[in-house]
Amino acid sequence: MKLTFLGAAGTVTGSKYLIEEEGRRILVDCGLFQGLKQLRLLNRDPFPVSPASIDAVVLTHAHLDHTGYLPLLVKQGFRGPVICTEPTFDLCTVLLPDSGHLQEEEAETANRYGYSKHSPALPLYTREDAVKCLDSFETVTFGQDIELAEGLTARFSRAGHMLGAASILLRSRNSSILFSGDIGRPEDDLLPAPEVPEEADYLVVESTYGDRLHAPEDPTGILSEVVKRTAARGGAVIIPAFAVGRAQSLLLHLWNARRENGIPDIPIFVDSPMADQATDVYERHATETRLPADLLAAVCNSGTFTRSVDDSKKIDRMAIPRIIISASGMATGGRVVHHLKMLADDPRNTILFSGYQAAGTRGATILGGAKAVKIHGQYVPIRAEVVSLENISAHADYSEILGWMGRFSSPPRKTFVTHGEPVAADALRLHIKETLGWDAVVPAMGESVTLD
Repeated sequence: MKLTFLGAAGTVTGSKYLIEEEGRRILVDCGLFQGLKQLRLLNRDPFPVSPASIDAVVLTHAHLDHTGYLPLLVKQGFRGPVICTEPTFDLCTVLLPDSGHLQEEEAETANRYGYSKHSPALPLYTREDAVKCLDSFETVTFGQDIELAEGLTARFSRAGHMLGAASILLRSRNSSILFSGDIGRPEDDLLPAPEVPEEADYLVVESTYGDRLHAPEDPTGILSEVVKRTAARGGAVIIPAFAVGRAQSLLLHLWNARRENGIPDIPIFVDSPMADQATDVYERHATETRLPADLLAAVCNSGTFTRSVDDSKKIDRMAIPRIIISASGMATGGRVVHHLKMLADDPRNTILFSGYQAAGTRGATILGGAKAVKIHGQYVPIRAEVVSLENISAHADYSEILGWMGRFSSPPRKTFVTHGEPVAADALRLHIKETLGWDAVVPAMGESVTLD
């Protein structure tokens, strides 16, 4: 069995792992590179192998850094099945067409304002491309063994992190490898803890928070204080949030904040059509969450979902305190960019980041203390209060990752540390060596290894 790291090596995006076994090719995840320009440009490079030569794709979960390249893979000739859990498929029906739409929209905006070096600027793929790729999907249940090719099987187990997320065990005649996917937190308020990992000869583990521990403070309490002081100033709390997972988690924390900490009864707007659709998916798969169906429904309907552009613009013109949850989570695109453009220069307002901000993203720039950020070709002053709520993250920190790994009854022969910035990945490698005594390495982009 041969493993090649086509993405998420030396970076936290672009997750793609190619398995080659007896003439068969299986791709584990098929994500977009995001963040720094030199990473985003990799999405435009020719795929390292012919997409038509790939027999199947298996997905750990629906986030675009794990799925967002699929429309292009299909467009370039991939004809095999895309295999994932049912919640992951349902979320992909929301995320992928929206990704295509946003790319078309960004290309159109770049052409209109003339700030792209390309003439004309073209989307990586279109909404139509994304919709077409959904025909390739097949769903499986957790714990089910499926045959990907003769002598090669896959099994999905719950990973936490987001609805439908899985760790994937691949078994050949001679070897086995477990892909952790993104690992959730054992005490997540919305999702169950990750399941006991499957035994495997080799492990590929994520390291997004490989060098950090989450703050012990209750995120509901911190969120309450931010809302109270911003409302007292008459301002708005703008929360860039991933439409899938983070938006629903924020609604739960705000629900609890109103019940427990008495935050002002100010309107909550979820300004993201994609978040609206994703929230419906969460309600349909309530049994995959920690909450009873009736409580989940109440939480999911505690905000006002806006669909039209006109309704979105009205939120910015309001003269009352309000909470705006809007995608994208790293402020790289979507409606939140327009809210920042209109509201970031007002010191009464607060910009609240509720998760990891990858290097090179607009979110990381603001969180790093920038006095202005570029939006639609113009610099917008940042005068609003800027707050980070990192302990609401859906990613396990290094202690929680080690706790998950420690549930192996025997160590893998080798552990490959991926899906992290270089410092985070190497920090987790060292933690694994010192805490567990395992053989762990950080692979390079494009590196191939033979698994005996």
